[in-house]
Amino acid sequence: METGAKILSNVAQKPYFTKDNFVLYHSNCLDVLSQLPENSVDMIFADPPYNLSNGGFSVHAGRMVSVNKGDWDKSRGFQDDYDFHYKWMEACKRVLKPEGSLWVSGTYHSIYQCGHALQSLGYHILNDISWFKPNASPNLSCRFFTASHETIIWARKDKKAKHTFNYDLMKNGQWPEDFLKKEGLQMRSVWSILTPRKAEKHFGKHPTQKPIDLLKRIVLASTKEGDVVLDPFTGSSTTGIAASAFKRKFIGIDMEKKYLDLSIKRHAELESLIKELNQVYNKAPSKKQVEIMANRLSMKQEELFK
Repeated sequence: METGAKILSNVAQKPYFTKDNFVLYHSNCLDVLSQLPENSVDMIFADPPYNLSNGGFSVHAGRMVSVNKGDWDKSRGFQDDYDFHYKWMEACKRVLKPEGSLWVSGTYHSIYQCGHALQSLGYHILNDISWFKPNASPNLSCRFFTASHETIIWARKDKKAKHTFNYDLMKNGQWPEDFLKKEGLQMRSVWSILTPRKAEKHFGKHPTQKPIDLLKRIVLASTKEGDVVLDPFTGSSTTGIAASAFKRKFIGIDMEKKYLDLSIKRHAELESLIKELNQVYNKAPSKKQVEIMANRLSMKQEELFK
């Protein structure tokens, strides 16, 4: 990590991957977090295990599929699950700057434990976001409502500190992916965003992969250029892709090599896209050629970030 090298200097473990300001560790997040300096990270997005792999079934692309995602997503019982959430949030709080903030995503299987742990640790909750999924999978049992949202809690480390919130961008920016966002009006706490598009999964997918539109909004809402963003359960690193695309530094941690390998492919694709875009606008061979190339690259960019 270029300008953030000091942050990682005390981490004994060698990064699994590093390129400019994008760094991945193959590790338990507690091990890496314990070695990072106090008050060194600007924002953390965490999508911890939901503990819902219970042998049940769901629907995906019209087919019945198992909800089991792996041993990492199985419940160990209420107390063990709660202790797990408490420990990683405690480790995150130590490394966050006083004005730093933490985003935690979850369903009812986990989010209430996370909320309790946040408050027990003294975080100050700023918002709870309802991420509405217009294309959510149907309910097979027909015995209760179809689950079509996740809750995302946004909290800051220190109640007295002034956290980053880019209010004007959230209010007046262009957010065409969200039919609930009205132009020129304050952004509200219900976000309508589709689950990951096909183009976001062409290298493969993580079972709880988040859409780039969701992380783009979170990164732009709560960080500034040059800030350090960390994801303790990085998976396929959608957080890192959004952070890198908008000139933030990124540290991602995961225990599964196959998802870190997927992260590396996604980052390489992003780098290639940015390089092409820079060539178009720096060389400018002719106005017409620039127009043609920019249109072509715009279509590629839309596949990834629309």
